[in-house]
Amino acid sequence: MRKSLQIGGAFVGLIVGGGFASGQEILQFFTGFGWYGLLGGILATLCFAFLGMNVAQLGCELQTTSHKKVVFHIAGRHFGLVIDFLITLLLFAITVAMFAGGASTLNQMFGINLVLGSLIMAILTISTLMLNVKSIINVIALATPYLLAIILIIAIYSIFTMDLSFAEADRLAREQSTAAPNWIMGSLLYVSYNIAGGLTMLTVMGSTVKSKRIAGLGGFIGGVLLGILIILMNIALLAKMDIVTGTDMPILVIANNIHPIVGLLMTIALLGMIYNTAVGMLFSFVVRFVQPKDKAFKRHVLYVGIIGYIASFVGFTTIVSKVYSTMGYLGFAIMIAIVYSWMRRRKIV
Repeated sequence: MRKSLQIGGAFVGLIVGGGFASGQEILQFFTGFGWYGLLGGILATLCFAFLGMNVAQLGCELQTTSHKKVVFHIAGRHFGLVIDFLITLLLFAITVAMFAGGASTLNQMFGINLVLGSLIMAILTISTLMLNVKSIINVIALATPYLLAIILIIAIYSIFTMDLSFAEADRLAREQSTAAPNWIMGSLLYVSYNIAGGLTMLTVMGSTVKSKRIAGLGGFIGGVLLGILIILMNIALLAKMDIVTGTDMPILVIANNIHPIVGLLMTIALLGMIYNTAVGMLFSFVVRFVQPKDKAFKRHVLYVGIIGYIASFVGFTTIVSKVYSTMGYLGFAIMIAIVYSWMRRRKIV
């Protein structure tokens, strides 16, 4: 059970990046549909739990440290080749986006120069990847209980100090711009692009254990925890729509409204989530080409990290706008392939 919880915590830490921790992703994919966004949160929970369980079990079954073997297993040789190329490209792009996102957050919160901020994030990420695989998973998992606690405090505060009626909150929420035409598509698209980015690291997590049951339970727990976070954050945003409307980092606004110390703790959580995602994505990119036990692994981490740092000067917003839409479409292909693989293993098709 301890190992399953570790895998689940690391899964959450990997998926929950800066966009989630700031509240902006939840606002666009869930809260913008009013109270129907809560149904979207439940749907996302079911999808994350099912997909997380299956990918972790495949990682355990195939004992691979890269997404390549899993992708070819679920999608076949030819289609798998296309997915493999796109995932590899996206892993690097997300790493670069996290370096730039870390720089933007440090600049906004503490006035640190963007070039220096990106360098700090790159150095922290590269240094972490000099550890072994199990240590990396432990580092990523550490931030999950912290984030759960902070979000729970914010959600409880928001509910008990809510000044809006349910109807008013729903109306204000629906005035926000959304990333999808309806709550069902918003939920599926959110799961989709996160699975596209998280597939490799979840595969690696599954391969660290010999039992498919332990691996699957870890993926399932991670999916449920993600769903709880989504629903809690959604409730907090809906309850405080009157103060978060039009803000870039809505959860930080609520946190600062509680107390500046809570705002600082949330800022630390935000930076931690960006760091977690950067570590997971850079690791996933490098292991596609070099095994972690290979002597050249650390050298490749350093080279790719330096290239990612230079590329981060393009800017966080520009990178995200180009990357996330592509991730969504790729994620749908991966989700279909995982479901088909599950049906095939159970001889449903």
